[in-house]
Order: sequence, then C-alpha cells, then structure tokens
Amino acid sequence: MITVLSGGVGAARLLRALSDVMDPSQITAVVNVGDDVVMHGLTICPDLDTIIYTLAGLNNDELGWGLSGETWRVMRELEALGGEAWFQLGDRDLATHLYRSQRLSEGATKTEVTMELASRLGVAARVLPVTNDSVATEFVTEHGRLSFQEYFVRHHHDVVVQAIEIVGAPEACATPEVLSALRDASRLIIAPSNPLISIDPILRIPGVREIVRERRDDVVAVSPLIGGQALKGPAARLLGELGYEVSTLGVVDFYEGLVGTWIIDEADTHLADEVRRRGVRVEVTTTIMAEADNAQRLAKVVLS
Repeated sequence: MITVLSGGVGAARLLRALSDVMDPSQITAVVNVGDDVVMHGLTICPDLDTIIYTLAGLNNDELGWGLSGETWRVMRELEALGGEAWFQLGDRDLATHLYRSQRLSEGATKTEVTMELASRLGVAARVLPVTNDSVATEFVTEHGRLSFQEYFVRHHHDVVVQAIEIVGAPEACATPEVLSALRDASRLIIAPSNPLISIDPILRIPGVREIVRERRDDVVAVSPLIGGQALKGPAARLLGELGYEVSTLGVVDFYEGLVGTWIIDEADTHLADEVRRRGVRVEVTTTIMAEADNAQRLAKVVLS
C-alpha cells in the first residue's frame, strides 16, 4: 500500500496516474481540508471533491474543478435574487454538497461521508480527509485577513500575502485511519501540490509531520515547480512572498528533513546536483501530466 499526501489538481492527476499503473485499491490519499468552507449552509470540501471526481473520471478538465457536463442554473437564479454567487457551484456539484451536509447533520464524520461518496462514484482508492475537525487556511494580506476561498476565488489569488495561518490545526486530531495509513504504507508520497496551502495544512495536524519525519527514507516527493513556475495556481508567488527561493530548491528547503527522494522535472536538471547536496536522492523525469503517457511515466518513477 502507498499513501499520498494530497491537495488539489496536481494531486488528483498524480493519483489518477498511479491508479493506471497499480491496483488502485492499494492507494490511500490523505487529503487537505484547510480549504473547506460553508457556503449557503452547505459544507464544501474542494480538495476532497476534486480528487474523488478525477478518480471517478467525472472531473471538469476544462475548468480544473467541478464536474464535467456542468450547468449553472442555480447560481444564475441565486445571483438574480441578489444572493452571493462569486463562489460558483454547478448544478451537478451541488448534489455532492447537499448529500455531505445532510450526512454531517445526521452525525456522520467527514471521513465516513467521503468514503460513502467515493464508493458511490466507483472510486477504488481510499480517500481520507486528514482530520474530521474544523481547520481553516487563512491569509494575512494587504486587504486584511482573508479566508482561503476569498483569497483564491474572490480575489483570484492576486493580492500580496504577508502570512498564512492554519487556524484550528494545533487542536485538531488526525483520524485513526490516517495515522494507520501513514505508518503502514510501504511508501509515502508528497504530491506536486502547493506546499504552503495544500500540503502544509496536512503536516500541521499533530502527529502527521512526526510520522513523515520518522519515515523520511520512505518518502518520495514530486516538485510542484518547473523552471521556477507552477503549472497552475499561486505556489511560486506565495513562496516568493513568504521569503522562500522561487525554485525547486526552495520547495526542497521547505520540506527539509521530511523527504528522502525528490522527483524533479527535466527542465530543472541543472538543479539536480544542488538538490543532492541537501542529502537527498534525486530522480529526473517529466512531471507534466497533461498527457496520459507522461503522467504514467511519472507514476512509474514515483513507484520505482
């Protein structure tokens, strides 16, 4: 069994590629919940849903989030009534949030609901929220404190960030399922997700970082930066704003002490020796997963 620390599109694509080259029932995704939000009275879990939709073959590749074949009638009607519609929820997607919110109100945990949704959509991999407790990634910015979705969606991650806080993380508890998945996996993988807002909220949950550090030799990480840029999202910008080098080296330093093997893109081959001088192993391959062949090539390197 392998366990993948996951958040967002990069993780979803890697998980899909891994599922193509190994038995998906032997994959566990431990997923960030720092971007979860309550909107219109509904509990929305963007990273969990992106991963489930992608593994089910239902994701909207054009948008990078949500479901394929989506319609937007409810949002249009809501906006016409004067309601807040800046956070777009498709009509099909709303069914997921309605189901989750109902089950949570009945006393189910986020873990139980996630496993139910994955099963109903035919996902063989095990998808687990890192915690059932409430955790919120918040940004201290030039516009004041912003929630994750205010920063990412409302402001299009186009404001200067002075600090990131993972509210509730110190008090949260990793689930027993997550702790077992981290301890029992033959390999731990850190997906090419944004290190600051997708992976760090997972590592901030008490007990998680400690297990990853203890298992450092079994940890493989895929750099989310290629030539100093992220394929999608604000990873490069946030690293620079918060004082890290904006390169694969900056990402390696961010995860200092946690990773035994780094997989970096061919565009960063010139950095390989410098990464090795950090005391880690390095593999060089394509890390761009837009094409299935390249995605599977990366997955095989991760597992090799």
